[in-house]
Amino acid sequence: MELHQFFLILAIILISARVFSEAVARFGIPSVIGELLAGLLVGPSILGWVSPDTTMKLLAEIGIILLLFEVGMDTDLSRLARSGSKPVVVALIGFTLPFALGYGVSALLFGLPELVSLFIGGTLTATSIGITVRVLDDLGKRHSDEAQIVIGAAVLDDILGVLALAFLYQFVVEQHASFDALGEVGLYILLFMMLTPLVAKLASVVIDRLDQQAATPGLLLTMALSLILLFSWLAHAVGAPEIMGGFAAGLAFSQHFGFRLWMGNRPAIEFKPSPKLAHRLEEQVRPLIHTFSPLFFVMVGVSLNLKAVNWGSAFIWELAGALLLVAFFGKFIAGFCIRESRRNQMAIGLLMVPRGEVGLIFAQLGFSQGVLGGELYAALLIVIALTTMSPPFLLKWFYGRKTDKAG
Repeated sequence: MELHQFFLILAIILISARVFSEAVARFGIPSVIGELLAGLLVGPSILGWVSPDTTMKLLAEIGIILLLFEVGMDTDLSRLARSGSKPVVVALIGFTLPFALGYGVSALLFGLPELVSLFIGGTLTATSIGITVRVLDDLGKRHSDEAQIVIGAAVLDDILGVLALAFLYQFVVEQHASFDALGEVGLYILLFMMLTPLVAKLASVVIDRLDQQAATPGLLLTMALSLILLFSWLAHAVGAPEIMGGFAAGLAFSQHFGFRLWMGNRPAIEFKPSPKLAHRLEEQVRPLIHTFSPLFFVMVGVSLNLKAVNWGSAFIWELAGALLLVAFFGKFIAGFCIRESRRNQMAIGLLMVPRGEVGLIFAQLGFSQGVLGGELYAALLIVIALTTMSPPFLLKWFYGRKTDKAG
């Protein structure tokens, strides 16, 4: 892509994202829907102005990493810990049930080959944490009890999704899958998520002191962004999703996160939470998040090429209908497997439904490797589109109904 084309396409994406998000917000619809619709309009599905270009995908990834950094800053680990095993239970059931049902429907009802059925099951597993968080933001529910459970579950879901993707990719490319290699990657990811926030907390203390003594403005933002990018690179190096680096860095800068280093029975060094640092950084990062995160959601819409769907094929609609039921209820049921109020269970179930970019990665990998044919890929596009677009509307109705009853 030439430079002048890049400028034009970036302008089209930013303007369309803003226009559509503003338009739908005036009708009480979550703004993320407007950004997804903008992607469908300017992408291959309708106008064809924007294609899933590598450069735009990189900018979109920066947007989602920054959004996950903000999520990390807002996450209270002590509150999450009080949820106990609930996020783990929701994640495990929300991962295994759609996978098993998707595989079963594909293999038993439609007689598809084993590897194809595994890819279809994998496509239905992971929750799109980016879309879920934006919906919570739009509805003003980011700090609710159910949101804390869902965020924790979605992070674990992403890790499980990456392990499943690594397993399937290894199976397709090398014609065999090593459980030892998979276990090694899982261990690396676990160590990364445990140690990175502690290291980042140490770095945040240093950055805070440097910023207070800086002779020029912008040091805090520059160093924080550098840390986010560094940890995102490190996350990829150990086999984790890049967005986990942004989330881990956000945890370190959170006004809720601190820890102690012990020497014997006494704490030697204590790193206390820093609300002032968190507030200063949040004010500086927020404009970047509002600029870059819409790129991600527009590119999700751009990646959904609805022209690839043979709308007249009965097989596509039958398979898509069966998989849609599996995709929806496999996630929705996970909310009812923990002890919460019935309203919280329903909210958690709905918040786990969006697939978005994670499902697209599975489907596109299977299609590019020749595992999924055109009709199978089209059926999965329908499922991904509907499970991405419908939950915001359902959640808007659900929380509006809750407010009406409370009033």
